[in-house]
Amino acid sequence: MKKIICVLPILMLVCCQQKNTFNGNDEKLNELALQYVRLGLDIGKYDPAFVDAYYGPDSLQPKTSKLAVFPKDSLLQSVNGLKSEMEKFITGEKNDTAINRAKWMSSQLTAFGRRIKIFSGEFAPFDEEAKDLFGVTVPTHPESYFKTLVSKLDSVLPGQGNIPKRFQDLANQFVIPKNKLDTVFKTAIQECRKRTLAHYNLPGNENFSLEFVTDKPWSGYNWYKGNYQSLIQVNTDLPILVERAIDVGSHESYPGHHVYNMLLEKNLYRGKGWVEISLYPLFSPQSLIAEGSANYGIDVVFPGKEKNKFAKEVLLPLAGLDTAGLDTYFKALDIKGELNYVRNEVARGLLNGTMTEAEAIRWLMDYGLNNKETAVKSISFIKVNRSYVINYNYGKDLVKNYIESKGGTVSNPRKRWELFGWLLSNEVTPSELMPAR
Repeated sequence: MKKIICVLPILMLVCCQQKNTFNGNDEKLNELALQYVRLGLDIGKYDPAFVDAYYGPDSLQPKTSKLAVFPKDSLLQSVNGLKSEMEKFITGEKNDTAINRAKWMSSQLTAFGRRIKIFSGEFAPFDEEAKDLFGVTVPTHPESYFKTLVSKLDSVLPGQGNIPKRFQDLANQFVIPKNKLDTVFKTAIQECRKRTLAHYNLPGNENFSLEFVTDKPWSGYNWYKGNYQSLIQVNTDLPILVERAIDVGSHESYPGHHVYNMLLEKNLYRGKGWVEISLYPLFSPQSLIAEGSANYGIDVVFPGKEKNKFAKEVLLPLAGLDTAGLDTYFKALDIKGELNYVRNEVARGLLNGTMTEAEAIRWLMDYGLNNKETAVKSISFIKVNRSYVINYNYGKDLVKNYIESKGGTVSNPRKRWELFGWLLSNEVTPSELMPAR
């Protein structure tokens, strides 16, 4: 790691580029922020999944190639040393904004340390890993919890007998033909963008490109490129259902990841010169905010029954599909949404060695209502990303409960969009979303 004296010229360059004037404490914090970014990029030399996005100064990129052996101990020492400096700053600082910045970076550094250990093959139990990486302790649910939820579908789904099969039979009516995917997705994203622009002023040059890919463990991904540009990829390994065009489109674009990254870049990096936000480490508390807000954003942009209405009136006709049974399907989806926590239990069991892969597939099929192919794909995601799955369900619930507890309900959409915009535009730690005790 460079000494502070070597960092100062870079700091001055960044400060000039951002057109901000800093006092002594601001300069100290920005020195620490530069070290934070440089350290994250250094880890990323070895761990290709570590840096999800970076749009900061090229001068902070590593100057040396990676060593033949992963330098676990020296990287952990750098993490702990920088975190100690952050803690000193926090205890000696009086400005709340500066303290919050330092606390945000400190929580991210905790995740740095855990990810370094994971990458080197040192694993902790699921709950300890999730706490270090994403800053939360997630609830546990016994098998009986999921059995009770699944039983609710018996009176909703057509037919009799095996509930997961009946759900799959209903869902299969709404699979988008592959030759219609591009049209359906672009139409869904265009609607998401129109609705988002009614509430937020986005940069004039913002844009994205859309690609359909295969052989990925995820269903969709936003690769944020900086300067308000994104590459959105949609995985077509598995059949894509009509609601997924809305969900994936919104989650990855408007008001999801594309908007989240843009607002952080616009308001914090370019607006305030906070260089730390230019680095997005994937396995960090920032991802709980990112994934949780992106999933809740689907409800924000399509409140109440509007997703059902849009699918029925616009997307299904575009896909050449019959709308019969769609209302029943969306009722079933509402219940299925409550079953999303099954992925956490599967991940917990697989990572802790208390569940076999065969058991995991059974849980995902019986309680996640997945077909065999989707269940296998879900396990491949867990193998690669481990406890990351908690961000989609528990992250969404934290965001939802926080916004709605402050009045951002379906009946008050203006407040909802306002609170959601604040969440997308600030350095927020998961602890800030927790209800007061």
